[in-house]
Amino acid sequence: MDVTYEPFQKVAILECTQFPTPDDLARFANIAAGGKTTGLYWAEGVAFIYFPVPTTTEITAKSLIEEKKIYWAFVSYALMPSYRPLIETKEKIIVPVLNMSTSSLFQKVAQWLKNREGKAT
Repeated sequence: MDVTYEPFQKVAILECTQFPTPDDLARFANIAAGGKTTGLYWAEGVAFIYFPVPTTTEITAKSLIEEKKIYWAFVSYALMPSYRPLIETKEKIIVPVLNMSTSSLFQKVAQWLKNREGKAT
């Protein structure tokens, strides 16, 4: 048996929105999830949430397998220099935050997001 590591080569983000604060991002995540519990990811000083394009179509499945390319339909983020396991807004919305700083994929996405701060989509 062989075990190989073949990381993704590209993440294509189709839409990207920056929020001014982690609290604003937490409010958005709560609304986007229809009021259900949802979480955020954190790496490299950035909290974010993403919505992947399903790999159920032939085109996205082919990209995933042949090109090691994944598509994220939407990414929303806010700068959050220090990791916190929870964000609690003034409305008492509590959103868990997963520390993904050990994932090279999440590190690279977070660095890209941080580098585009203030830029229009």
